[in-house]
Amino acid sequence: MGFIQIALGAGWDALKSSFGDQFLDFLVPPTGLSDTAVLFPAVTQGTNAGRGQNTRGSENIITNGSVIVVPEGYGLLTFQDGAVSAVVAEAGAYRWDSESQDSKSVFSGGGLLNSTFTTSWERFKFGGRPMGQQLAFYVNLKEIPNNKFGTQSPIYWDDRYLNTQAGAITRGTYVLEIADPVLFVKTLVPASYLSAGARPFDITEATNPVSEQLFSEVVGSLAGAFSRYVNDPDKDHRITRIQGDSVGFAKSLSEEVEKNYQWTTERGLEISSATLVAIEYDADTQALLSDVRKADALSGGRADTFLKQSVARGVENAGETGGGTGLAMMGMGMGAIGGMVPQTPGAPAGMAAGAAAQQPAAPDPHAQLASAKKMLDDGLITQEDYDALKKKALGL
Repeated sequence: MGFIQIALGAGWDALKSSFGDQFLDFLVPPTGLSDTAVLFPAVTQGTNAGRGQNTRGSENIITNGSVIVVPEGYGLLTFQDGAVSAVVAEAGAYRWDSESQDSKSVFSGGGLLNSTFTTSWERFKFGGRPMGQQLAFYVNLKEIPNNKFGTQSPIYWDDRYLNTQAGAITRGTYVLEIADPVLFVKTLVPASYLSAGARPFDITEATNPVSEQLFSEVVGSLAGAFSRYVNDPDKDHRITRIQGDSVGFAKSLSEEVEKNYQWTTERGLEISSATLVAIEYDADTQALLSDVRKADALSGGRADTFLKQSVARGVENAGETGGGTGLAMMGMGMGAIGGMVPQTPGAPAGMAAGAAAQQPAAPDPHAQLASAKKMLDDGLITQEDYDALKKKALGL
């Protein structure tokens, strides 16, 4: 029982013109669907100017010999009395062949007694109604865009790079895919969308009960997703990069959602990409990020350059004021800057003595260390620079 493929990747118009007189009914997707509709019933497009040859077919029964068209990017599920009876995941045209008496008719080649009589008897026992129900539904296997999420209050995560807890209000969108149609319809789709005459199941509709549920589960996973992103030991992730890394963030979000709610293994859903539209950090996190930017700007060779420029400005200030107060304000004597003011060759000894007289007789190591520690705390120098200044001040 099930489908027999008769054409691969064929469209409805081509099949209608080529096979329109050979089959009782054509089942095709409805028109006017939105891009975010993920499940919708097949509709009958009869031949013979829309009237079809199957004038005695039963409602909600797929007659043997009917053709169901599956367009590119869609799958098809059929249901017999509420249970999944067949699955099609490849585009093309398929002829329906069922052993159910309700699928047989005087047009399906079953013979008079084998179809008409047997079916009428079975229906009579059930009060004139078909003993079963056969329905066909299309499943959208394309990417489902524009699934939104957002928080009204900050979410918090432990940030390994900042070495503390960080927080932010955020909003964005993610792209969803149905990886397993059977799991999807069995575990997530309400029964009202799998019945005769059901309306399309649009997963982004505000009135869709599943939409609100998925929204809450994604929001509930954001803090864990942020933590996964910034604390991945295999990557040098920083929270400031997350808005430009939709693939990396989607991976973290998908893993966290799977951990918490088993979207893939139990519901047949996957998050293929995610984009953060906005992140509004709380005040403490903003201050931390400001310090990090300063540290990044002064890292490596930049710290050494900045230190030399600061010392040079201090020397210049000392010359303008006629004394060593500029350097003293920095807590550094001339000896602490490695003799950056050279002795002029051949200069009179008095000049050297005069210069020496302007220098502090003995630099105060406590003042030097205090100044260097403040520069370290302010992010103006690195720990390595501080250690070097400490050794120099202590004469080590």
